[in-house]
Amino acid sequence: MASQVTEQLAQALPLLAVGAGQTLAISLLAILFATLGGVGYGVLAQQGGRLTRVVLRVYLELFRVVPVLVWLYLFFFGLPIFFGLDIPAFWCAVLVLALWGASEVGEVVRGCLKSLARGQQEAGLALGLSRWQLYRHVLLPQALQRLTPPTINIYTRIIKTSSLAVLIGVVEVIKVGQQIIERTYGSLLIYGLLFLFFFLVCYPLSLASRRLEQQWGNAV
Repeated sequence: MASQVTEQLAQALPLLAVGAGQTLAISLLAILFATLGGVGYGVLAQQGGRLTRVVLRVYLELFRVVPVLVWLYLFFFGLPIFFGLDIPAFWCAVLVLALWGASEVGEVVRGCLKSLARGQQEAGLALGLSRWQLYRHVLLPQALQRLTPPTINIYTRIIKTSSLAVLIGVVEVIKVGQQIIERTYGSLLIYGLLFLFFFLVCYPLSLASRRLEQQWGNAV
């Protein structure tokens, strides 16, 4: 029995490692673009005009109301049909997760910027700082402490939601696990390894979020 498990591990681990690499690549790229887009969203929501805020609100509500899976299908199957735009499954998953993540991160950034004292913005402008300098050197660094814990939680959700990419043909860690199970019927072992993978990736992030929240909360 032990030798059989060892043999299954020897066969499964290299394949799962390749799938895990795909999952991590999708997640890290989506997190990167979601962070950049979310900061831009938050700043525009604070400084943009009425039309800009309306557009951002519609964008936010669309990604809140419509499930990520539906967006994946719309981008992967809908764009080639209606616009002749064929996006590879990998980049389609990155794009959808990034757009969804940017809406969530953007709301966190907007809320944190809004919570800062208005006098700081007025003082910065009075000193001759441009809008870019004001946000880069004054407002965003102060908001960073407040937005980091909830943003880390969004990152863990992006990592877990990346498993939906299997439904549009991305051979990530879940898909590799399914392929191994079909050949070996070792479902308990494979699902245990998948559980361990997501736990080892997401739990440290969740722990860091709680620790930072407690540390900065006590500092305040």
